[in-house]
Amino acid sequence: MSQPISRRTFIKRLLAVSTVGAALSASGCAAKPTPQPRPTTVVPPPPTVPPPAVAAPTATTVPPPAVAVPTATTVLPTATVAVGPAAPTTPAYLAVARGPNADPREITRRAIAALGGMGRFVKKGDDVIIKPNICTAYHTFEYAATTNPEVVAALVQLCLGAGARRVRVMDFPFGGTPQAAYEKSGIAAAVKAAGGITEVMSNMKFRDVEIPQGKRLKQWKIYGDILDANVVINVPIAKDHSSATLTLGMKNLMGVVLDRSGMHARGLHQSIADINTVIRPQLTVVDAIRILTDNGPTGGNLNDVKKLDTVIVSADVVAADAFATTLFNMEPTDIGYIRYAAEMGLGKMDLKTIQIEQVTV
Repeated sequence: MSQPISRRTFIKRLLAVSTVGAALSASGCAAKPTPQPRPTTVVPPPPTVPPPAVAAPTATTVPPPAVAVPTATTVLPTATVAVGPAAPTTPAYLAVARGPNADPREITRRAIAALGGMGRFVKKGDDVIIKPNICTAYHTFEYAATTNPEVVAALVQLCLGAGARRVRVMDFPFGGTPQAAYEKSGIAAAVKAAGGITEVMSNMKFRDVEIPQGKRLKQWKIYGDILDANVVINVPIAKDHSSATLTLGMKNLMGVVLDRSGMHARGLHQSIADINTVIRPQLTVVDAIRILTDNGPTGGNLNDVKKLDTVIVSADVVAADAFATTLFNMEPTDIGYIRYAAEMGLGKMDLKTIQIEQVTV
């Protein structure tokens, strides 16, 4: 049985235990103390790093366009380039080309160009007839009784260049044989060299044609090929005429009808207007390289010839003839067939109402 201890002994033992605990704590063997909360550590943010520099575009780097891509309705501005006079927006109604001592072919080409070009009248595959004035076999073209062969040749070349299948040149001379007249005028050689054909008109090809609008002529014999061709180009020479005052485009078409004396008997000027209601050339080219001022239609005296180096062109034969009268110091109203044709609505006689293109060669 244990003996009770004194208070003094109890206190000594308690002090001894405390001393031993302190020693154990110092040697690291003491019980682990209750953990305390760890202090919060503030981590500084990483330093700001600037973005890498963008490399300049290279041959393989395509920068995005700065503007919208043009569409069908977007028109980009372009540099203004001087290219000479602008072409007319619409072809001239009538063109006049002239130039002192200029090449007749060039005068003709320039006149046709001002009218819109031969392609306006002749299409690929067309059968074309050119009807000059080959009046007689008595004189060369210098006497101004027949159309200038260079003007005819230029027209042949232009027609072929526009794609014509063939180009025939023909007239019905009243002085000498057609073959002799073609040769003497110089037209046969010029047409051949240009690639065309001169054709002698056959009596077998004239046929009766009704003229519904005619006032003096209700029916007349007209050359069938002229009526059947795709394109007819009327190429008169501007000259004096003892009965008609002047031979111009409308009068030149008497060369494709029979019984000319019958037209004189029925009233020449109205008869000319009448046949022009059914014979309608697509183009009239008035040769005024030389004009015959007196003793027409056959001439024969060079003193009656005036050199003008001029060509007049129009799709309107009345307008072409009206302008040609001014070359003789006349008015369109001075010529009966021009006046009658205008009254019948075949074309325009008043030159102030039409667009006229003047070309200097």
